[in-house]
Amino acid sequence: MEWKRFLSIPVCSVFLLMSFVYYITVFIFIEDWVGLQSSAGTLNAMIFTFMASLCLFSFLVCVLKEPGYVPSPYVPDVEGAAVPPHHEPLDNSSQLRRCDKCVTYKPPRAHHCRVCRRCVLRMVMIISCSFQKNWNFSGRIPMKIFFVVSGAMMFGLSITFGTLLGWHIYLMSCNMTTIENYEGIRAAWLARKSGHSYRHPFNLSVYKNITSVLGPNILKWLCPTAVSHLKDGMSYPTAHDS
Repeated sequence: MEWKRFLSIPVCSVFLLMSFVYYITVFIFIEDWVGLQSSAGTLNAMIFTFMASLCLFSFLVCVLKEPGYVPSPYVPDVEGAAVPPHHEPLDNSSQLRRCDKCVTYKPPRAHHCRVCRRCVLRMVMIISCSFQKNWNFSGRIPMKIFFVVSGAMMFGLSITFGTLLGWHIYLMSCNMTTIENYEGIRAAWLARKSGHSYRHPFNLSVYKNITSVLGPNILKWLCPTAVSHLKDGMSYPTAHDS
């Protein structure tokens, strides 16, 4: 059952965190700053609600979306495989990789997920596997302490999520997953040690990398369900092909 995916500590923690941030921002900070009944307060609350709705919708799609799997009859095309000159592949047998747990061949960029217990195509990380306002502060000091503590928490969350956002923008611009990034560090070290240069084989260009993930239509970039541009995940164009 898909609803059982919500019965996990990480997923429930994210929902609680989203609810906490939304409630503190709208009903505490905006209300105390300009007031929700004012035009400025209503505008700020609507903008933040819209952004929070996009975040919640994206998370729900991530939880409910099937991560995919490698078809059982998959066999790699070894004859058509070619390694770009002066480039070190991710491993010496990238075209004939086998999963020790699934006992099947793995397509390029596929990795075994311990949560799903199967190989997942282009795996990065899989997440699928209201309050009553009744504040009664008797003086100014508790309210100041509350604002300082809440502000510190919001600042920490902003730094954390901002760093995570920047990291994934970098990965997307290079057409890499997190696993491929760590594999690429070792591959680059081995290439330098042997006197060769290394380039991530799936790094086409910044524009092509971004459109291969988000799609060619920029108007659909904020919609997480716009995945019609994605292929079957069994093969990917490389820098050598382009």
